[in-house]
Amino acid sequence: MTGLDDLFERAKAARARAHAPYSHFPVGAALRTPGGAIFAGCNVENAAYPLGVCAETAAISAMVAAGETQIAEILVLGPGPGRITPCGACRQRIAEFATPETRVHCADETGAAQSLALSDLLPLAFGPVSLRRDQI
Repeated sequence: MTGLDDLFERAKAARARAHAPYSHFPVGAALRTPGGAIFAGCNVENAAYPLGVCAETAAISAMVAAGETQIAEILVLGPGPGRITPCGACRQRIAEFATPETRVHCADETGAAQSLALSDLLPLAFGPVSLRRDQI
């Protein structure tokens, strides 16, 4: 597999395991680190809605648990039709481990519908550099 195929397949496999009994909106995500490692996750809903976990959050958590700290690119896959974009909270979570140029691939079941730079999804983001005293 090359290009986005491997990310798509890993996100698709994770999405198949999503726990979405309330929204019936299963989502999978897969990210690649600069070293080429891939981490995937799915959404896990809870009857108490705010306690659910987004697919992007699950993939990022797996990455961090493995000792990685950078996202080179991420693909988010939902039921479609059309692109599925990360929610606002996940955009912020992605920004914690990415650069403004990091590619976010938004996909549906037929493949990647659109690829955007993180800065296009989260302009003027608040991130780790925002907390540096020399930047204030």
